[in-house]
Amino acid sequence: MFEYNPQKAWPSAEELPDSDDTPVDNELQDLIPGMLKVILALIWAERMDWFFGVDMAIYYDPKEPPIVPDGFLSLGVDRVFDEELRLSYTLWEENVTPILVLEVVSQTYRGEYTTKKHEYEEMGVSYYVIYSPRRRRKPKLEVHRLVNGSYILQEGNPVWLPEIDLAIGSERGTYLGIEREWLYWYDEEGKRYLTPEERIQKEQQRVQTLEARLRLLGIDPETL
Repeated sequence: MFEYNPQKAWPSAEELPDSDDTPVDNELQDLIPGMLKVILALIWAERMDWFFGVDMAIYYDPKEPPIVPDGFLSLGVDRVFDEELRLSYTLWEENVTPILVLEVVSQTYRGEYTTKKHEYEEMGVSYYVIYSPRRRRKPKLEVHRLVNGSYILQEGNPVWLPEIDLAIGSERGTYLGIEREWLYWYDEEGKRYLTPEERIQKEQQRVQTLEARLRLLGIDPETL
């Protein structure tokens, strides 16, 4: 695991490339982590001590190229780094290792179950989440927890993450008009948090119900 030495002059985020210039293979590698980030922003709207990166370079050792997961979550960091926002995530500047990393597997495996898994173990990432939508005989969603330096596959769907006070899981739903299986955040009782679209729909239904009740009382809602 990389250990930061403040006496050494490590390069800053501004001096490092912000990506490995490798494009995402498909829409899901962008939509799934982006959706998790948007929902998290609603859940933690009052908090400013977290950051969720999407397709962003993580620099864990100045001698090594960065790792660029599809998504990652860090706690105990500034939500907003500065007005330019983060260019990349450098451990020697942040001093906080991501607590969760997400990889969405494309048509071609790129070491998600081997090389990347080992790299995240070495980095000390507490939770490694792998989602492989093309899988048929094995679970599409795997959540691994770091125990004594090694990842242990967790059971269940969703899986509770006590350090985050949230669970992560998968189920069918609709996002941006697309109906399929998505990844979601859940509360401790297993209740799924709503997407922005679902929140709007729920509020519209509430308003329509209220208007219907007013009309039954002989009150025109338009006059209020």
